[in-house]
Amino acid sequence: MKNICKWYNETSGMKRACDKGLLKESWITKYCLNGGNSCIRKKKFEEEGYISPDYILPDGTVDEKLKDIIEKRGHF
Repeated sequence: MKNICKWYNETSGMKRACDKGLLKESWITKYCLNGGNSCIRKKKFEEEGYISPDYILPDGTVDEKLKDIIEKRGHF
């Protein structure tokens, strides 16, 4: 059984991006299905209450493709 991060659900930007084919599934496997271990997004939320923009990846880097889509449409 996988150790799914408690924040990985239908509201998760990472899940929505992956489901739409905009994010490689390897991100989900490495972070979300690994209990959120080493996930910068999870850490910032739990420690600071900061909700990362949907274009920030679990390692803290910016996905420019997602950022561009969100800036043009307001969502992906």
